[in-house]
Amino acid sequence: MELSVAKTVMLTGGVLLVPVLAFVTSLLFWPGVLLKGYNWFWRRRLGMVVRCSHSGSYRFCYSSRGTPGGATPSVLLLHGFSATKDMWLPVVNYLPKNQHVVCVDMPGHEGTSRTGPEDYSIQGQASRIHQFVQSIGLDRTPFHLVGTSMGGNVAGVYAASYPSDLCSLTLVCPAGLVYPTESEFISRLRKLEENNEQKESIPLIPSTLKELDAMLKLCCHNPPNLPRQVQASDQLVLKAAELLLCFSHAVALTGMLMVHLIGLSGPAGSPGQQDPKQ
Repeated sequence: MELSVAKTVMLTGGVLLVPVLAFVTSLLFWPGVLLKGYNWFWRRRLGMVVRCSHSGSYRFCYSSRGTPGGATPSVLLLHGFSATKDMWLPVVNYLPKNQHVVCVDMPGHEGTSRTGPEDYSIQGQASRIHQFVQSIGLDRTPFHLVGTSMGGNVAGVYAASYPSDLCSLTLVCPAGLVYPTESEFISRLRKLEENNEQKESIPLIPSTLKELDAMLKLCCHNPPNLPRQVQASDQLVLKAAELLLCFSHAVALTGMLMVHLIGLSGPAGSPGQQDPKQ
């Protein structure tokens, strides 16, 4: 009898140990797999469905929920550099269930096509996003456009280029603004552009632990502590940089964006909505 109980305990312990080992192994060697699983869970929980649309041979990958033509305008969300459409999931969590919302992978990111350099300029990205809007019929009625960081720069140019598409606009920490005093980060990027120093590494694309540390000091007021598995291997550096940038975008957005979105989510022309030209 005691032997039977011992076997049952060992079997149960073994069954419980398998998922724990799988989680720890993924965390150590394949952190990207955990992130994809986490995002899949959140999309499923929020009712976001991943789809693809095409403009000629160009493919756009996006996720969406709801249907256009409701009481409030559709909302299109543009992410920042090195992030993906999934960075908006914490924001979508606070939007009304019946709100039509679309999150698209920007040109060259995640599931959207990778082409030539002309598509990665701000104007080039704005043109591609306009193609995306047309490909899913989002331009049939004016919609609300939201962009952050690089996506905020693209959103601003989009509003200036295609004002009739929009009923309102939200820019969250947009890139491309001119400040009285440039930060160290902007000064370095400007130097790279002016000198065309192709051999110098790009600050936001580190390939070594040293470059990752420099990126964090350049971009973060309080640089986070890196897990030991990242510190021990240069191979995890680029993935860590991608995850950190994506996570920091999402965390920073959730609180500050909600007030603006709620205030502007009424029907086109209703009080509280602003002209994109203003």
